[in-house]
This record gives sequence, structure tokens and C-alpha cells, in this order.
Amino acid sequence: MAQNMFLRMHNVSKTFPGVKALKNIDLEVEYGEIHALIGENGAGKSTLIKILSGVYQPDEGAEIIIDGVVQKTITPLDSLKRGIAVIYQDFSLFPNLSVAENIAMVSRVEKRKKIVNWRETNQIARSALAKLGLKIPLSKTLSELSVAKQQLVAIARALVNDAKLIVMDEPTSALSRGEVESLFSIIRNLKEQGISILFISHKLDELFAISDRFSILRDGKYVGTFGEDELDDDRLISLMVGRKIEYKIFEKRTLVDPIFEVRNLSKAGNFKDISFTLHRGEILGITGLVGAGRSELAQAIFGLNPSDSGELILEGKRLQVNAPEQAVQHGISYIPENRLTEGLILKKTMSDNICLTVLKQISSRHGLIEKEAQNKLVEKWIEEMHIRPNIPNMIASKLSGGNQQRVVLSKWLATDPKVLIVDEPTNGIDIGAKADIHQLLRDLSEQGMSIIVISSELPEILAIGDRVLVMRRGKIAAILDGKNLTQEEIMKEAL
Repeated sequence: MAQNMFLRMHNVSKTFPGVKALKNIDLEVEYGEIHALIGENGAGKSTLIKILSGVYQPDEGAEIIIDGVVQKTITPLDSLKRGIAVIYQDFSLFPNLSVAENIAMVSRVEKRKKIVNWRETNQIARSALAKLGLKIPLSKTLSELSVAKQQLVAIARALVNDAKLIVMDEPTSALSRGEVESLFSIIRNLKEQGISILFISHKLDELFAISDRFSILRDGKYVGTFGEDELDDDRLISLMVGRKIEYKIFEKRTLVDPIFEVRNLSKAGNFKDISFTLHRGEILGITGLVGAGRSELAQAIFGLNPSDSGELILEGKRLQVNAPEQAVQHGISYIPENRLTEGLILKKTMSDNICLTVLKQISSRHGLIEKEAQNKLVEKWIEEMHIRPNIPNMIASKLSGGNQQRVVLSKWLATDPKVLIVDEPTNGIDIGAKADIHQLLRDLSEQGMSIIVISSELPEILAIGDRVLVMRRGKIAAILDGKNLTQEEIMKEAL
């Protein structure tokens, strides 16, 4: 093995009952390298990481060498001791414990200490943060921190365990542009210290901005490893999905039939004097920096966090919306930003999730669910939304990100809304599924549904928005025609 390789995985396969999840995968990561691991949802990235971290055992014939040591078997503890740290999207931290406790937790568990030595705990945490050039109050409860700072705590915890390879799974999905740059600065600092980073993301611009090399998986197979100079967006996408995908820019429409009005909507601390009109069949994009009030506005319209003042008018009728139930009754549906914690019940089946919003429709007058009605409804949405695999009893957590989002969409489309609000519709979704979701939203709009799409991804807003509403510090900065609009024009209004 080359002297500069920290990790070498060769001929790694993994079989589950009836499914070959991985087939002969190779992966090599150098010391001090930022290495991108890329593939569509379902390509095998998560399975490979779970093998690396000792959660799964590979099939016979795999060869795994970590820091020069051949691993005959690998457990989670072995992985930690060899310097592997995995930071998942949820960070796997303890929200009710302090920053210091979260950072020093691994050290305490390793030494099997039952009594907390606060001086030692604070010293460990302070030292780990210092390696990152950070100062975060050690006594603060983790839940008091922003998502970006929680992520830094997770990185600091990895350093306590003397991590030599840190795996980051979709690390920028909930970060603002400024926070992404700060994270990248820290990642480059770790690289200079000789620490390797395995970076998993669907955001191509970020992958090219930070990665030294790219390893691509497709359908559980190894496609290849490439240097930055060997790839561009089109080739990377083609290698990842096995076909050419056009990031379609839909023709912009000028629609004149108003259906929904927001008048002078305000919520103290969130947004002020928001007014706009949504037309029948229109897709209105709403964007702005994180903290501009986009999601808070959507939640107010849907009754999750009602506004203090202002009016909502649908088809000429003034609405009273103080709870989501009222919004749904009026024909307004809302798909939240985080499908995993707010959009789905992950331990329930696809069928259970789809039916949640329309239980009355499929129940008898005695309140019992009629299986025939449930099955008919679920089969309809599985077919219309092209959910795969088309197994109604599959647990939601087992679906890919794109199919999870289709289930969430099905759940709310089943209510037959006139106005659909979608917050970050393709967050954490691969490029192929993203194009499918965009086409689905366009198709719905052409059937007469009025749609509000909230997104921090400007290419997405430009692709599907007939008009774009830009928010800045809780107010409307501009409402722009989508025709010939550029990212630069949007950012000029957002900043």
C-alpha cells in the first residue's frame, strides 16, 4: 500500500436478504486529503460508511486497511480506536447536555468514569475547540446553539478521540452561505493538521470548492476515483447517474388570475409587513439568507406559528388560520424543510404516512380505518408519484431521500390543496431525484395548483420560479420576474 494512504477499502461487498447493497467497492483516502464520496441516494454510500464505522460487517473477501493495520473484523469501538469519526446529519449529540459534556463524552465513556470531573471535562473540551480555533461557551446547553455551532461541537468531539479521518454526511444542508465558508475554513485547517475528511454531499458547487479527489458510486458499484481536473458538472452527473440529466430551466409564465393574497402579515421577531399575491397555477419562489424569515412566514401562513397581524385571503375570502387544521380545511398545505423530523414518522410504513392527513376519508362512521379504502388511496399515490420500491408496507426510514420526499408530497397532495407551500423541496436529495421533484412541481402547477417554493439554492429558484420573492431581515426586499433573472440579481437584493 502506498505510504500516504490512511484508508484502503478493497473488494468490499455487502449482501442483505435478497439485496446486494454493495458489490466490489474500492475506496482509498490519503492522509490530509479532502475526499468526496458521491452517488445518488441508494448508491451505497451509507452502507459503505456503516462498514467503515463497524456498524455492518462486509461480505467475505473484503480487505480493509486503516492507518497501515489490516482489519480482519471491525467493530464500532475498533473504528474509533483507529481514528475514524462519523458525523451524521443529526450530529448524534446530546441536546440537553452542555457543550463541554458533549465534547468530552467519548473520553468519559472510554475511561468508564461514572462521576464527572468538571475540571477535566472543561479542559478536554477547551483543548479540542482550540485545535479548531474556536471559542464556544462550555457551559451552554447544546440546544441553545445554532445548527452551525452544534456541528463544530461534533467536530471537536471527533478530535478528542484523536480522529485521523472524519466522515461528514451532508454537513452543509442546514447552513447559510457564510456558515458554509466558515466550515470549509475549518475543514482546510484540519487538512493542514494531516487529518483526512471524507465529504458526502449532493451540492456539486461545494464538492468542487472543497474536494481534492472524488470517488463515485452507482447502484452499489464502484465507478471510479477522479481528480478535480478530470471532472466538470456534466461529467460528474453522468458518471453518478449513468445518464445525462438536464438541470431544466422551465419557461417562465405570466399568470393573471389571483387566488391567494397575503396582506401586511407580521410576526414580532420574525417578519414584518409581508404582502404578495399568488396566482392560479403559479410557482412563486421565496429565497433569502438563512434568518431572513422565509420558513417563519410559511409556518405563519399554515397556522403552525400564527402571525400577530395581517390578513390571508383565498379566492376572495378572508381566512382565519390559527392552526394547521384550519389551513388544511381552507385548502392550504405545507411541506416542512426537514422531512426526517417534521415530514415523516420514520418508524411507520409508507402507507401509514401517506394516509395521516386524510384519516377521516378512509375511516368508517365508527372511526375505524377501512383497509380497502386505505389500499386504494396508497396505491394511487405510489403510482402517481412513482415511489420506489412500490411496497406500501415498507418502513419510511428505509426509503431513499427522494422517495421519502415523494411520500411527504403524497401525504399533503392527498388533501387536494389549492395552495401548496414547499420548504427546501430537494434538500439532501440527489441530482436525479431533484430533477424529478422539479418536474412534479411544474406538472402540479400546470394542473392549476398554486405553489410557493422556499429554497436557499438559487439554481433551484431560477429553474422553477415564475417569480421570485426575496426576503431580507424579515422584510420583502424585492419581487422579481423570473424571466432572464440571474443569481447575482437575487443576491444583490438578499444582502
